[in-house]
Amino acid sequence: MIQLSLGKIKAFVLKPILLNCIFAGMNLEHLNELKKLLSSPKKIAIIPHKNPDGDAIGSTLALWHYLVNTGHTASIVAPNDYPKFLKWMPGSDQILNFEKENSQSKACINNADIICTLDFNHLGRVGQMSEILESAKATFVMVDHHQEPSDYAKIMYSDVKMSSTCEMVYVLINQLGDENSITPEMANCIYTGIMTDTGSFKFAATTSNTHRVIADLMDKGAEGTEIHHRIYDTNSPSRLHLLGCALKNMVILEEYSTAYITMSQDELDTYNYQKGDTEGFVNYGLTLDGIKFAVIFIENREEGIYKISFRSVGEFSVNDFARKHFSGGGHTNAAGGKSDDNLEETIAKFTSLLPLYKNQLQS
Repeated sequence: MIQLSLGKIKAFVLKPILLNCIFAGMNLEHLNELKKLLSSPKKIAIIPHKNPDGDAIGSTLALWHYLVNTGHTASIVAPNDYPKFLKWMPGSDQILNFEKENSQSKACINNADIICTLDFNHLGRVGQMSEILESAKATFVMVDHHQEPSDYAKIMYSDVKMSSTCEMVYVLINQLGDENSITPEMANCIYTGIMTDTGSFKFAATTSNTHRVIADLMDKGAEGTEIHHRIYDTNSPSRLHLLGCALKNMVILEEYSTAYITMSQDELDTYNYQKGDTEGFVNYGLTLDGIKFAVIFIENREEGIYKISFRSVGEFSVNDFARKHFSGGGHTNAAGGKSDDNLEETIAKFTSLLPLYKNQLQS
């Protein structure tokens, strides 16, 4: 009679599922090239996109832990600051802010043998850092799940079907043969990115494999309840007042199954806006019965633009909408964009486009 321990059963069940079935987007040649690159100690710079979110911070921190633990010299250089509710994550105190620590950040990039870009696929997503990255001599490695990647990276792992870049980092570490190297700190970082980018596992990109990854992360030490509390249950009074203002500003266009919210700089200032305070506001529109398309327009007076977040349910592609009309992009059901016009002109342009998509929005 053959007996297997629980640990062996997990390995027997998980390994074929996680390693053989869900690794796509990187061909074997690129994987072997990455293994060769990492076979000896390297200086590595890890870069998230501008205004990094939970997936960007979670994936870069998880990769940073992995690389440091395997003998490399690694640094994370973020284009700018990120929300306070992410700063509890293990290793976050090591992240360099390009805007505030410019000389040190530039030195990390210029001295790097390898530059890993995570959660974006075009160098335009890093703001003022784009120029120094474009001139860097390092070997670029891209890990990302957004559509239409550009070709700046020598080694690419791009998979638009993945729930998050964090899930991709988990799979990549497994493919590198180091599935047993995931520490509780790494597990917490990866769990955070998957949870935030899937809307707590409710978005369509959440697959059965995503849940298998989450289960394994919990076995490896991820504290799901505590992570959820830190991300979603630590509101300030000013943020709740800001949410009230946003909901009061919501406009519902039933004819187009659309709802949109506007936030002016004056309103942000009135409620003491802090980076990340408007995270998730756009999703409230989709909680309304019959609404398939939700948008939020947020003024950024310093940059002279309105930042726009698009969300949808079903097959309406906000990625296509954002790319075509608002210099943006992302995923089928979640994308971003911007407008250089004032609010009145931006809303007029937006509403004038809706009749073109009426059939899609009502189908």
